[in-house]
Amino acid sequence: MSGTDDLLVEAAELAVEIGQGHPPTLLDVRWRLAGPPGRDDYTAGHLPGAVFVDLDTELCGPPGSAGRHPLPDPATLQAALRRAGVRQGHPVVVYDGGDGMAAARAWWTLRWAGHRPVRLLHGGFPAWVAAGLPVDTDVPAPTPGDVTVRPGGLPVLDADAAARLAADDRAVLLDVRAAPRYRGETEPIDPVAGHIPGAANLPAPEYVTGGRFASATALRDRFSAAGVTDGQPVGAYCGSGVTAAQTVLALHLAGRPDAALYVGSWSGWVADPDRPVATGAQR
Repeated sequence: MSGTDDLLVEAAELAVEIGQGHPPTLLDVRWRLAGPPGRDDYTAGHLPGAVFVDLDTELCGPPGSAGRHPLPDPATLQAALRRAGVRQGHPVVVYDGGDGMAAARAWWTLRWAGHRPVRLLHGGFPAWVAAGLPVDTDVPAPTPGDVTVRPGGLPVLDADAAARLAADDRAVLLDVRAAPRYRGETEPIDPVAGHIPGAANLPAPEYVTGGRFASATALRDRFSAAGVTDGQPVGAYCGSGVTAAQTVLALHLAGRPDAALYVGSWSGWVADPDRPVATGAQR
């Protein structure tokens, strides 16, 4: 069973770690789907010593047939992480503007890349500020890191694997977008509305509120109600693989480190017009 000790860190706990002389590498990944760029927030104030890493251009590949936030090129990701000072085996803490989505995708990406000691600051930058902890505007120049990106640290679904999972009665594929998008009633971003046939809907606000996760017991109960049972393969997707990365983190907290992410998600699925699309409330 996964605990929270290697997944989440509270602001007060992180402040103690920073003050002990061997702080974790801090990555600021603040991001908004519709902008403005998170770098502006970073420039206005960030955790002391934190380095900004851009979700769109450094943690993800360019948008295209694989979705709006596809897997990054390993060499490109490695260069970005080394520029940010990420060192082999040294702890990393990621944080965002508070909703936990960009930080979860950063957490997922680093673990997928083989860097296990990475945690998410629970509640993000607002939690740090609310705790009365110091904020800095100086931009650090970190010593370049030596991390080596080794893809495969977390399970990944492509479109074919997602389709098989959704069609398997002994498995569950979670669509964590809002219910109207799942039902195909509206689609504000992608060109086609609906969901992957066989996927079950579990909107993200049902298991995370304001960027803070429920207890492991509450998470297990909520996922169980959505059809996720022990030993049953489980995967997740959203619009472009960001919110669903948060779902994978929640599943880890609930004791399911085998949960897979369909990185292309809906934006990747509908890039191929031959893929089937379902509408309505039923799987």
